[in-house]
Amino acid sequence: MQLIKNIFKIPRIIYLFIPIIIIIILLKFLPLNGVEISSIEFIGEATLAKGLNLQKTQVGGLSGITYDAKKNFYYAISDDRGQKANARFYTLKIDLSKGSLQQGGVVPVNVTTLLNENGQTFRTGETDTEGIALTNKVTVFISSEGDAAKLINPFIKEFSLSSGREIATLPIPNKFLPDKSGKKGIRNNLAFESLTITPDKKYLFTATENALIQDGVAAKANSGTLCRILQYNLLNNQPEKEFLYLTEPVSPFFNLTGKFASGLPDLLALDNQGHFLSLERSFTGLGFAISLFQISLEGADDLHKIDSLLAVGSKNIKPVQKKLLLDLRTLDVLLDNIEGLTLGPKLPDGQQSLILISDNNFNSLQRTQILAFKIKIETPLIRLLRRLLPNLNR
Repeated sequence: MQLIKNIFKIPRIIYLFIPIIIIIILLKFLPLNGVEISSIEFIGEATLAKGLNLQKTQVGGLSGITYDAKKNFYYAISDDRGQKANARFYTLKIDLSKGSLQQGGVVPVNVTTLLNENGQTFRTGETDTEGIALTNKVTVFISSEGDAAKLINPFIKEFSLSSGREIATLPIPNKFLPDKSGKKGIRNNLAFESLTITPDKKYLFTATENALIQDGVAAKANSGTLCRILQYNLLNNQPEKEFLYLTEPVSPFFNLTGKFASGLPDLLALDNQGHFLSLERSFTGLGFAISLFQISLEGADDLHKIDSLLAVGSKNIKPVQKKLLLDLRTLDVLLDNIEGLTLGPKLPDGQQSLILISDNNFNSLQRTQILAFKIKIETPLIRLLRRLLPNLNR
């Protein structure tokens, strides 16, 4: 009888190994460096004083931001086209040491003037600098929207972090460049607002804020637009791939002004496997609609060989995957013109911080607003273990 009991105990022991075997098999196919944001929590707001000046420049138009973990500084690019001062970026200190952001917790400490390859300042109207991303070479990449109306091309250039001098220029595919016919290229003020570099520093990404002229219409009330994400290989500084990104349709609210604008102002690489945060911003006639999405390039079609989506039909192109992370209108905060985002330092509780910043357009009715969040980032392994072991959450 005891022998029979022992025989029936053997399968129970096997059951203990089944989850382990499953985990080993799944790990073989899981992208271990891929991440996903499982939660987000608002931890504070700060605004800069209106009319603030630093080193004889007016602080404003802050359209993109990037974090320097080694120095615990942030670099924020101004989109001033040289009308208030020369093209420039600011160095900011943002205090998250108590796990939250308080009013007065953001302090501009330096301004760096951008210089061209000849060591000269850029001419007024020559740039519309919108995006900024830090490299591991003590340099930053900066994107400019150019000026389609004046046939000034957009650019993505690398600058010295210390001197501000231009080091390199990335080639822009011809399909993005405006021409005299007005039938191709970027739309004015709707070009390369975004800029981000993967953690391994191998790839740089930017995106058009709205559709290229030959790809479709610009965003309208209750109608999204077709943006292109452009991927560069930083090992050879060449463009490699392009992906389709569809913005969400946004409904105006009590739009007495009749003005409406919507688009994709920034991207943030979360890992080296094509996972990002995207920021969508709309002016709805009465305030701003700001949303954060998690996106993935997995399964998206590479369309770098397609010059016109209107010619082939966008319905035949598989876009990037999107999932809404947060509609900022649900926060108890009066939102301004949020255009930039970056990961910040780890907070005292070990969680990751996220910073958003607004472009005040040098408008006395607007503010330079900084919003801080705490996000929980999980790898596929952690997500798998949570599902197999529910008590892991407790």
